[in-house]
Amino acid sequence: MRRAITIFATTALMAVAPAALAGTVVVRAAHMIDVLAQKRVDDAQVVIVDGRISAVGHKGDMVPAGATVIDLGTRTLVPGLIDMHVHLTSDPRFSGYTSLQFTDQFSTVVGVANARRTLEAGFTTVRNVGSDGYADVALRQAIDLGEIIGPRMITATYALGATGGHCDTTELPPSLDKQWPNIANSPEEFRALVRKVHKYGAQVIKICATGGVLSKGDAVGAQQMTFDEMKAVADEAHMLGLRVAAHAHGTEGINTALRAGIDTIEHASLADAESFRLARDKGAALDMDIYDDDYILSEGAKNGVFPESLEKERVIGRKQRETFRAAHAAGVTLLFGTDGGVYPNGDNARQFAKMVEWGITPIEAITAATATAAKFLDRTGDVGAIAVGRYGDLVAVDADPLANVRVLEHPSFVMKGGEVVKQTP
Repeated sequence: MRRAITIFATTALMAVAPAALAGTVVVRAAHMIDVLAQKRVDDAQVVIVDGRISAVGHKGDMVPAGATVIDLGTRTLVPGLIDMHVHLTSDPRFSGYTSLQFTDQFSTVVGVANARRTLEAGFTTVRNVGSDGYADVALRQAIDLGEIIGPRMITATYALGATGGHCDTTELPPSLDKQWPNIANSPEEFRALVRKVHKYGAQVIKICATGGVLSKGDAVGAQQMTFDEMKAVADEAHMLGLRVAAHAHGTEGINTALRAGIDTIEHASLADAESFRLARDKGAALDMDIYDDDYILSEGAKNGVFPESLEKERVIGRKQRETFRAAHAAGVTLLFGTDGGVYPNGDNARQFAKMVEWGITPIEAITAATATAAKFLDRTGDVGAIAVGRYGDLVAVDADPLANVRVLEHPSFVMKGGEVVKQTP
């Protein structure tokens, strides 16, 4: 326990009470998880005015006149959850060559459905780290305008990579190969790509530093970008005020990315003690999708995943989970990132149980998906905690997630920005 809960009330709210406030909602619940204080609070009451939290206290505190009151009874509130690694425009049912049966814009339509599923699953904010055709920007714009239902999105647009690497098309013959706009082969070319994707809507930069599981023809751990190329990306992105995420399974690729100044390492399957030291020293985080192994190995063959990719997953899956446990023991900052789209979007919360199974506590897992994630999005003033000034993003579950983290897989109430998205009896 780091500090006692503080009961907040803004000066503006107190000045106008008890007069009615437009857009004022009061949410009550038997319990609330305070991720900043790292504890459970009983008899919680949250006041939301025009989409942002104006007071956090207890049942019995002042309720503004005219406010809409939502009493969730015995349920437990947690902050709106954050997934730091999703692909909303991907559908795992169509992997490998099976994806070629669809028109180019099919993925954008898939994204509309996935956005809604993800939000209704309690994930009110996501970092979308890779999408073709700037489809993720289209989704973000439609969500922000209220045209479709979905989470707040931080968009990467295309993931940047080298010729023949994980971010390139490697499964087609030369006569059919498409020259993608996200491929570069020198520091200056990568620097130019950062500027280009930022111009068209990138709010975070994603690179492919090593091979991958689902890409054809590469070794999962092989480094695919040089130090100078990675540093050029990091320097250019940071100059623009953007963070950088690196897809990296292999040890050398992970450590090179960390030395180059990359902010988050995605997957991090073969990270070693040097990786842990570098991450701590550089203030970087590991974002490890340790649920995916279950889905890929059980459903991948049916979905068209390449046989060589299934073999790579058999080699890497267990090692990644062991690395996750070792990273936690070494004091490395861990984020909640699932690689949604490799498994069905909307099932994001299944990873919480895997994180607990492999060594962390429920409160640590929840914090990874809230306060810590918000820090690495540079949005601690907006999301990641039930605190004054942040958006009214709330999720309620029917039991204590600190006792059974799997209850987060079935939220009974979801609110985004003070508006109810989902509520079951």
